Amino acid sequence: MERDQQPGGRPGRRPTLADVAAASGVSRALASIVMRGAEGAGEATRERVLETARQLGYRPDSRARLLRSSRTRLLGITFTVSEPFHGEIVESIYAAAEAAGFEVLLSAVGAQRPEARAVETLLDAGVEAALMISPSSGPADLAALARQVPVISLLSAAVPGIDAVRSDDAAGIRAAVQHLAALGHRDIAHVDGGDAVASAERRAAYEESMREAGIGECIRILHGGAHEADGIAAAGELLAGRRPTAVVAFNDRCALGILEAAWRTGLRVPDDLSVVGYDDSQLARLDHVRLTSVSQDAAGLAEAAVACAAARIRSEEPDGLVLQPALVVRSTTGTPPD
Repeated sequence: MERDQQPGGRPGRRPTLADVAAASGVSRALASIVMRGAEGAGEATRERVLETARQLGYRPDSRARLLRSSRTRLLGITFTVSEPFHGEIVESIYAAAEAAGFEVLLSAVGAQRPEARAVETLLDAGVEAALMISPSSGPADLAALARQVPVISLLSAAVPGIDAVRSDDAAGIRAAVQHLAALGHRDIAHVDGGDAVASAERRAAYEESMREAGIGECIRILHGGAHEADGIAAAGELLAGRRPTAVVAFNDRCALGILEAAWRTGLRVPDDLSVVGYDDSQLARLDHVRLTSVSQDAAGLAEAAVACAAARIRSEEPDGLVLQPALVVRSTTGTPPD
C-alpha cells in the first residue's frame, strides 16, 4: 500500500515553509515574508506563494514563531494528580489565564513521575513562567528554577526568591478553632499533615489559636497526613483513648478519613464528635458528607497566581499574594456532647 504523499514533499511528512518556497520558485525568506503578511513581496508573488501553500496544505507553526520571538504566552502548571483540590485550582487557572491572554500547559506529578521531571517538560516547551501547586522541591531547586523562569508557588509557605500565592493558614485554622470554641468545645484535637506542604504552619496556628481561646491545656496533636488513610490511622489512635469532642484536620481528605473511622466505631457526627477540614474541596460539598471546612477560594488563588506571573514576566513587582480564607459551616460540627 502506498503512503499518502503531499505535493512537493516526502511521503507522510508535514509540508514546510521550504517546500512552499521551492514549489513557488522563490527564496525561503521571501516565502516567509508572504506567510507573515509583511511588506516586501509583489502582489503576483504573494498570490502565487499563498496558492502554493494552500495546495500543499501548509500551515504556519505558530508555536515555533512565538518561541523565536521569545514570547510564548505560555504558563506552565505542575500539580499532583491525586489531589482533588489541585484539580479545582487548575480549572480556575485556565479561566484566569485566558482572560489575561495566556495559554496553559499542564505537567502532572505522580507516584511514577517526580516533580523534577514535570518541571523539565515545562522548560522544554518554553513556558514563560511556572506555577507550581504545593511544590515538594527544596528551596535550592526552586531557586535554580527561578533563575530560568519566574516561579510562582501555590498553597505553600514563602521561600526566599520565590513568589508564594496562598491563603493565610493561621487565619484559617484560627477560624476553625474559634468556631468550635464558640460552640462550647474545649477538648479540640488536631490531626496534622505530617510532612505535607503547609503542615507545620497549620500545626503552629492550631497551638496558638488554642492558647488564644484560653484552652491551651487541651492542646493535642496527632501525626497524620494529606490522605484519607492518614486520617483513619490517626483517628484510630485518637478514638482509642480519651476521646476529644472535636477535631481540626489538616485537609478535607484527612478529615474524610477521620469521619470514616468515627462512623466505623458507631460515633455520630456531630453529636459525639465534631470534625473540621481544610480546603473546602468538592469532597467537602458532597451531600452525604457536608463537611465544615476552611475555604481557600480556588478561583481567587488562580487569579492571583496568574496576575503574579504576568507581573513577573513584565519585570514588575506583584501584590495581593496572600488571600484570606473563610470558614464554611456545614453539618459535621455542632455543640459538644453532655
